[in-house]
Amino acid sequence: MFFAARRLLFLGCHPDDIELGCGALLHQVAHQSEVLCVTLSDNQKNPALSGLLEEMYASMERLGVPRERVLLGPFTTRHFAEARQDILDYLLRLRRDFRPEIVFVHSRQDVHQDHNVVTEEALRAFRGVTLLGFEILRSSHGFFPQFLVEVSEADVQAKLEALACYKTYADKHYFSPEIIKSTLLRNGAIAERPYAEGFEVLRLVGHFGSLS
Repeated sequence: MFFAARRLLFLGCHPDDIELGCGALLHQVAHQSEVLCVTLSDNQKNPALSGLLEEMYASMERLGVPRERVLLGPFTTRHFAEARQDILDYLLRLRRDFRPEIVFVHSRQDVHQDHNVVTEEALRAFRGVTLLGFEILRSSHGFFPQFLVEVSEADVQAKLEALACYKTYADKHYFSPEIIKSTLLRNGAIAERPYAEGFEVLRLVGHFGSLS
């Protein structure tokens, strides 16, 4: 099955979420479609994370997403529930201004409090739009990929190199290249492909067309 869109919106709560969840796919599509990557919190309340934003921009650059296609939202990490209406309004503005055809966001199986809020509000804001949920391994509970997208060896390598830009998280177990690659291999095994990125189908909107 082939799928395509002119405008793709990638939503993450914190720096690193998008790359962890779908960095290989992002690398694959960055030069084929108009891409916008939105991170809703800069995560700068913690002084230990002062270098995080430049690491995020470097990571996105490695995936083929220039700085001008990366937006930072104004929300505070771990306090998204208190700003639920503001987040919905922010997403509605994104819909109006960017008009995405596919939105990638956190899986509903993600137990992180911020991730959960954004996915629920994305389902409200982007009614009538395809939404696919990506997995953040360390905060997912019961995730199983329902939609599998084949990615190449080059896409996998780009994802590993992008995540290596996060020197702040170099000691985190879930940033291990072996773990990241093994997830892509596992999804590939399910899809009977060498590698694949896996998603939860939150909403699928399309039409059937003949290949002839």
